[in-house]
Order: sequence, then C-alpha cells, then structure tokens
Amino acid sequence: MTVSLVLTLIREASIRILVISGPALLISMIVGLIISIFQATTQIQEQTLTFVPKLLAIFATIIFAGNFMITVLVEFTKYIFRLMTQM
Repeated sequence: MTVSLVLTLIREASIRILVISGPALLISMIVGLIISIFQATTQIQEQTLTFVPKLLAIFATIIFAGNFMITVLVEFTKYIFRLMTQM
C-alpha cells in the first residue's frame, strides 16, 4: 500500500462523507433558518422549538434520500474490497 493510495482513499472517503451527510445537513440548516426567522418575528425565544422540526426534517430526508445514501456507501465498500483483492 503506497502513500498515494492511502491519500486517494482518504480523499474518496471524505467526498463520500460530504455527499451522504450533505442533504440532511442542508435541510437541517434550512429548517433552522426558517424557525429562527419565525422566532425573531414573533419574539418567541424558546430553545427547544427548533429541535422537533429539525428532527422531523432530518428523519424525512433520510427516508427520502436513504436509498441514495446506501447506494453510495455500498459502491464505496465494493471499491474498497476491489482494492483489497488487488493487493
């Protein structure tokens, strides 16, 4: 195993992490922004108000994008196993 191969694997894994976590993080940020605007306009400063909508939004995102996420993980796992067999 060479240094370039390890760096390539780290880069590919980092990209996969961003691709998999990106939709849930983006939805969470959008929901948080909407709730923050709502709190600012109504002057309701309840800290737990953002928790439930974000949780539901992330759960829905995982339900809708779960197949994509699993597919990305499976393809990366297959790639890793192919590299292991070539060594």
